[in-house]
Amino acid sequence: MSDDLIKLEIQREQLYQRMQSIGDFRRGSISVTFCKCGKKNCACAAKDHPGHGPHYRWTTTRKGKSFAQHLHLGPELDKARKEIGAYKQFDRLCQEVVELNEQICRLRPVPKIDDECELEALKKKLRKKFFKKPRKKSTA
Repeated sequence: MSDDLIKLEIQREQLYQRMQSIGDFRRGSISVTFCKCGKKNCACAAKDHPGHGPHYRWTTTRKGKSFAQHLHLGPELDKARKEIGAYKQFDRLCQEVVELNEQICRLRPVPKIDDECELEALKKKLRKKFFKKPRKKSTA
């Protein structure tokens, strides 16, 4: 094994260890909104008034569906911010791991097949897998 490959594997192991130390995380984002209640005599009805708020909402998407949760100011909001920050860190580490793995795959030597019979069997197997005969169209 080459020195470069060993160094990359050590780096990958260090990234895995950093990933394990992240702790709790969740994906998504926190948005801040202000809204007007619609009452004519309320202060928010004034032209320059931003509206009631701020209201904090955590939103995310899973399998194409959006989810949202109201967050209360204080510990609940702080907790969500930390978890979202931890997810961003986790996501960056995942990208680094993927890039390292791609480098490792390029550097790792390809095993040689010395036995002719084994090589022919492998070729036959691959031909069956990748070069299937086209299906005949039925005339119905």
